[in-house]
Amino acid sequence: MKILCLMFNIITISIGNPTNLDYVKAVRVLDTHPLIDGHNDFPYNLLRLRRNKLEGFDFYDLTSVEPWASDESSFTDLKRLRAGKVGAQFWVVYLDCSHQYADAVQWAYEQIDVIKRLATKFSADLEFVTTTQGIEDAFQRGKIASLVGVEGGHLIGSSLGVLRTMYELGARYLTLTHNCNTPWADQSGKDRPGNEPEFNGLTLFGMDIVREMNRLGMLIDLSHVSSTTMHDALTVSRSPVIFSHSGARSVCDHPRNVPDDVLFRLAQNKGIVMVVFYPGFSACASTATMEDVIAHIEYIRNLIGVDFIGIGGDYDGVSSAPVGLEDVSKYPSLFAELSFRGWTEEELVKLAGGNFLRVMREAEKVKLDMESEGVQPYEDMIDEDEVLSRSNCSVPRPLF
Repeated sequence: MKILCLMFNIITISIGNPTNLDYVKAVRVLDTHPLIDGHNDFPYNLLRLRRNKLEGFDFYDLTSVEPWASDESSFTDLKRLRAGKVGAQFWVVYLDCSHQYADAVQWAYEQIDVIKRLATKFSADLEFVTTTQGIEDAFQRGKIASLVGVEGGHLIGSSLGVLRTMYELGARYLTLTHNCNTPWADQSGKDRPGNEPEFNGLTLFGMDIVREMNRLGMLIDLSHVSSTTMHDALTVSRSPVIFSHSGARSVCDHPRNVPDDVLFRLAQNKGIVMVVFYPGFSACASTATMEDVIAHIEYIRNLIGVDFIGIGGDYDGVSSAPVGLEDVSKYPSLFAELSFRGWTEEELVKLAGGNFLRVMREAEKVKLDMESEGVQPYEDMIDEDEVLSRSNCSVPRPLF
């Protein structure tokens, strides 16, 4: 207890407010219930900085190891994950939109591979899992449950077969778009004033992708999609949907955040917004503080209830983090601050991971329901003209 109080005294210098008891309460919650973070782009940094080579790589402490120590997008290592009491992490498969219609699918498979190899190499701390039971079992064994999220529909090449194969390899959510339209869905930039949607949401093929994800038990991630795409997905999906790293648009008016009308429908769908930390989305500015992040958490809680909120830090996919949430070690500080503001242990447990486990468990149930109903794999293929008319396969972009 003395160690915890000393740690908290250090923290209070920078953020103030919470008492030692608040910090002890936060630690107790995170020691007994898995903190599930919905979005971390560390695998992309492995590709960018090491070409996915794990030989000779020590993930324990990167704060003084180059090129990580001086890289503006490096916020994660095992030492800081343990200090942050992270119980489960979605490691994200990401390639930017310039790879669409070229080599996106190949590189997506490369990134799934490196996530699985990372978990194997550092198995003393990480455990690759694909189910809610796997998350809970890994947490009980003292491991950080490691899951795969695929960020961007362009990474499946408009193929239901690729989607199914990625699920078999362990991917448990797909973000329907990134910062570009796919041939079957509009992205969030279409919500900017003056921008026109291409499809006004999901096409019929895009709706089949949502249905196939329901059949697989794969979570539909609506971060990065337009508001009309959000509404279409909510209409079609039998499972709860997620926003793996978004905020509330009424707090920060950015297209990457969720408007109120969608939040109300999300509550009916029993989905979850995993609140993002990035200053551009939390404060609509180049800098932010923990207070800005909490404003999103509490806005959503007050609007639709505590059952529909989670954590999606977006570390290693951004170039800056809020003051007070400088890296993945800072989650206990956030939970201590919320305790100080009157959050009960039950509410903190829901935010940490209880809500996400409920959502994922329901997606697993829908999968079983559809199996019992005899629903077969969706087999439609997208019209090849929809792909060929946009294709840049003849001029593939170099990776870096």
